[in-house]
Amino acid sequence: MTEMMPPARPRLGFAQLMTRVRPLGLDPARDPVFVAGVRGYYRDTMGRPGTNDRGIYDDALFLVSPSFFGAYNGNTDPSGRRPGHGFSTRTRGLARLTPGLWRVHRFAKHNGKYLALCQRGGPVTVMRDGNPDYSHTGMFGINIHRGGVATTSSLGCQTVHPAQWPSFIASAVDQAKRYHGAAWDRVDIPYVLMEEE
Repeated sequence: MTEMMPPARPRLGFAQLMTRVRPLGLDPARDPVFVAGVRGYYRDTMGRPGTNDRGIYDDALFLVSPSFFGAYNGNTDPSGRRPGHGFSTRTRGLARLTPGLWRVHRFAKHNGKYLALCQRGGPVTVMRDGNPDYSHTGMFGINIHRGGVATTSSLGCQTVHPAQWPSFIASAVDQAKRYHGAAWDRVDIPYVLMEEE
């Protein structure tokens, strides 16, 4: 069962976040709407102190535009651990998206069920569980979607706590329509993943 989530307090404010994302290549003029993830954001207040745990919402996602700044309890890791080897779907390890700027997420149906930000615009690089862990680049469906109550519901996706998901996706659609107009569901919404400092 997942651990109780702390309130989504944006202790990392807009100015501090922008200071961190600009060096990674995010340009607010080009990218008026983006999502930023911070892996291990609550690492010292949830789970084992000093550790970025799996299976709990100890990360944070921020939805940002010139007129909106929202903080959400998130998960940027797979729900569990499954070491593997190679690149076959049957033998490979679970995936963790590597930090960086990814311009690959568009509004689409997650598993054909509900609107989410889905990896449709190109490949991403992940680290797979192994001995040792290993890098893998490709189209893996590393989506930003609703997590579960008893699990973070991730094989490598970025998930938002289910209590906060309706607010996240409604705000994301609203901001995308505001800044991208009729093309809101055809443009890439940049995702920047960072490690907690």
